[in-house]
Amino acid sequence: MTEMVYGTIPVSTGDPILPRWWRTIDKFALTCVLSLFGIGILLGLASSPPLAERTGMAPFYYVIKQAQFGMLAMIVMFITSMMSPKLVRRLATLGFGVTFAIIIALPFIGTDFGKGAVRWLSLGGFSVQPSEFLKPGFIVVAAWLMASAHDLGGPPGRMYSAILAATVCLLLALQPDFGQACLVLFAWGVMYFVGGAPMFLLVGVAGLTIGAGMFAYGNSEHFARRIDGFLSADLDPRTQLGFATNAIREGGFFGVGIGEGQVKMNLPDAHTDFIIAVAAEEYGLVLVGCIALLYMTIVIRSLYRLTKERDPFIRLAGTGLACAFGIQAVINMGVAVRLLPAKGMTLPFVSYGGSSVIASGILIGMLLALTRTRSQGDIGDILLRRGR
Repeated sequence: MTEMVYGTIPVSTGDPILPRWWRTIDKFALTCVLSLFGIGILLGLASSPPLAERTGMAPFYYVIKQAQFGMLAMIVMFITSMMSPKLVRRLATLGFGVTFAIIIALPFIGTDFGKGAVRWLSLGGFSVQPSEFLKPGFIVVAAWLMASAHDLGGPPGRMYSAILAATVCLLLALQPDFGQACLVLFAWGVMYFVGGAPMFLLVGVAGLTIGAGMFAYGNSEHFARRIDGFLSADLDPRTQLGFATNAIREGGFFGVGIGEGQVKMNLPDAHTDFIIAVAAEEYGLVLVGCIALLYMTIVIRSLYRLTKERDPFIRLAGTGLACAFGIQAVINMGVAVRLLPAKGMTLPFVSYGGSSVIASGILIGMLLALTRTRSQGDIGDILLRRGR
């Protein structure tokens, strides 16, 4: 009956793991992820050589580094996508505990690399941004807490998840990293809504968020400067937003041509936060539209597959992961076209950055693991089990 209604594929648990993984994985979403990674390498070839020249590196130094990070991210993604939901939950809980402890210690052991925000942990010849790895772990742990509230006699999981979300957002805001704090809060809010939260609570959370933003505006020069720059009617063409806006305008529908763009010569973050401006200038609206479509496809397909899921934990965790992935892409592209204030957020799998691409691999690996088709049993069996 379940297979007739939901179209799931009955899989014998004795099957070899790779054939079972291939039959149950969302191949279309996986293809979209690999396509994004390929586009990221292509745009890295276009955007990073000028930066490599300015820093005295080999022309394709950053492209090679991105390919290395990307291959590691793909390996992590494939391994994670083969895990069971229970193993995903356990490893996410462990990972969240470790990264949460590092975030607490970051003001004492971290560095800002001259950017005014202590977000990085320097480890010899490379650096790590712990908040990137905190996100997927937090989402899974929060979903686990919320799902526990559905059990008969279960703990007040929604309240615990709210306390945890507030604590994480506060720690991120103190770095300051308001972009990641907003991303975490958004993912939690979506899961809270899907989990059946009363609407007045969500309105209250929105009100508290606005109040926190007003407080940050009045007490953080870093935050106020970005908001003022966003609201200003005049855009300085010599700023990063000015260069990005002009590049997008110059690109038009088909772009100025491969290698002919100028924005990469002026933007220090052309290969990271403003990679979409390079895509728009050299390849035009056509490539930007394809990138947006790939992100949209991953999110929509994942949410569609989760509508067939009966396990509350899988449904909540998968929804949070999919929405966090999608909204990060929206924020990055929104900043580039000046629809949102600058937040210093990368474009998943496309922007350069070791922490970003590896953390995205973990997140998508978890999402692919949770959206795999699996036999779920008859609804009567589930109701009987809950009634015991």
